[in-house]
Amino acid sequence: MIEVVNKFKVDLNAIMESEDGNQYDIVIQIPMELGWIEDVKLILDDSLEYQMDYFKSENDMAFFKTEVFLATKAIYHYYFCCLANNQLIYLKNKSNISSIDCDGNFKLSVNFYVPKWAKGKVMYHIFVDRFNRGSNKPMEELPRRKIHYSWDEKMVIGPDENGIWNNDFYGGDLKGIEESLEYLKSLGVDIIYLSPIVKSQSNHRYDAGDYEIVDSYAGNNEDLKSLCDKAHELDIQIILDAVFNHTGNDSKYFNEYNTYPELGAYQSPYSKYSSFYRKHEKDGNIEYDYWWGMKNLPECDCNSKEWIDYITGENGIIDQWFNLGIDGLRLDVADELTDNFISLIRKAVKRNKEDGFILGEVWKNPMRMNREYISSGKEMDSVMNYVFIDALLRYFKYSDVNKLSSILKEILNEYPDDTIKTLMNFTSTHDITRAINLFSCNEFQEYGEWGWNLNNDDRNWCENYVLTKEQYEYGKQIYKSYVFALNFFPGILSIFYGDEIGLQGMGNLSNRKPFPKTGHDIELLEFFKQMGEIRRQEIFLRDADLEIYDINDNYFMFERYDEDNKVLVAASRTSEAIDFDIPKEYNSPSKVYTLNRSKPGHLSSYGAVALKR
Repeated sequence: MIEVVNKFKVDLNAIMESEDGNQYDIVIQIPMELGWIEDVKLILDDSLEYQMDYFKSENDMAFFKTEVFLATKAIYHYYFCCLANNQLIYLKNKSNISSIDCDGNFKLSVNFYVPKWAKGKVMYHIFVDRFNRGSNKPMEELPRRKIHYSWDEKMVIGPDENGIWNNDFYGGDLKGIEESLEYLKSLGVDIIYLSPIVKSQSNHRYDAGDYEIVDSYAGNNEDLKSLCDKAHELDIQIILDAVFNHTGNDSKYFNEYNTYPELGAYQSPYSKYSSFYRKHEKDGNIEYDYWWGMKNLPECDCNSKEWIDYITGENGIIDQWFNLGIDGLRLDVADELTDNFISLIRKAVKRNKEDGFILGEVWKNPMRMNREYISSGKEMDSVMNYVFIDALLRYFKYSDVNKLSSILKEILNEYPDDTIKTLMNFTSTHDITRAINLFSCNEFQEYGEWGWNLNNDDRNWCENYVLTKEQYEYGKQIYKSYVFALNFFPGILSIFYGDEIGLQGMGNLSNRKPFPKTGHDIELLEFFKQMGEIRRQEIFLRDADLEIYDINDNYFMFERYDEDNKVLVAASRTSEAIDFDIPKEYNSPSKVYTLNRSKPGHLSSYGAVALKR
């Protein structure tokens, strides 16, 4: 068996297109130097074989073709094989320079297009209550809520005296975000991802009380429309966190505390909202299900027609949100929604905005979870890239070369290209330790499931943990090299609010401090602005392909390229100065971007360099 690399040419043309799938004319040119060529086959998804017919010879190439109908799907894998002088030959799309063992299959998406405006952009992830309070109106005292009248007050970690969690509010609101748009634009931000903003009992608002109105502490519906309008004037898109797997118990739908005038599901099985929720029978009684057993989060029935229609139907919640100007959704706990529900969410989004973007919270490889998620081409566009961020973090922190190589192989082989270019590559999120803490200390489980898992998750310890000056400065050097690499990588660079100024936070909840009014790390902020400027200037990075050159104990090197541009990137994870070899084509680069005085062929301590050809 012989594998032929880069000695043949494939032409693929859609000759008939429809919503259900496309008819393709596939032509392969095989060099006749291989000998007498026969029995040429197209192998699709390692299971389907299509015989290809010879139809001409030209310029020492033999041409074979076939017609194939392919149903709508986010990704197909295919390759070719033939007999040349009675010897079996595989014709694959395999590079000679990649340092990771890709399978060499071609990839094809059928009727799967991720919105162009989302590719390779810079995103800013805002936990709304903690970013900026812009309105001057007083915050009304509401039941089961604590108000911080001073932005500098210490936040509450854990339950209050009544056992209620996350009920302290600072009043960060939509007006405060609108007033910060120029600041966000200076960071190069193209997309703002808002944590949930609908009426809720908790400061995180992942427990909706009323999907139809913005929480009064965050503003009102008109404020959301105003923010979207002003953001669009600056070419910034707005994505809203959509929590459709559960509601709050203090909601008009469940109404455990009798807060709302309508009869809720908690009060009566005859409530019009009862069908919204999952139930089970226990000792002859009907009981409601709660997400992860948390009694403040009754779980919705994603197979309920009434619930599905309320969210995705005409004039439903998705229609109402898009009518206020949003551009996309981030689906909370997407792995707990049904495939059918997600597909109907997609239809509702596309009904409102043809290029609406759908990003899912999926922590594992979405192509390996026996779900449609992305693979059907009819559900989500992309996901939060937890698997890659975990691997890259472990590489820069622990020199875990194998983990990074393995995850990159998975992503490059198994994900659709458009998804790769819109993966949410985050500095940190509301669910994990802050980035600066991750790189500055050794309080984490090196061999745990995730690189941000803590050795000590005691709330008091997390709340009071503060990095020493020496720890902070040490971690910042690694962090900057890490972000430099991430900035040139395919996908969306997502900055969790405050990560650009060195905001600290150890573990979940402690990572949600108010954005400080003073004490910003200006040097780190300027670095992030430089990264944003690079993304603004190098537009080709948004849609460029990726080639991995080297992953070793000292540095990570890769190339981004399209037909007209190439950039070679190397980022160091060590305090030692390192010399490295670069291809001859980069000996005279047209542009050089550097970190810590690195230069072509030389990386300084935690340095990085990008060479544009």
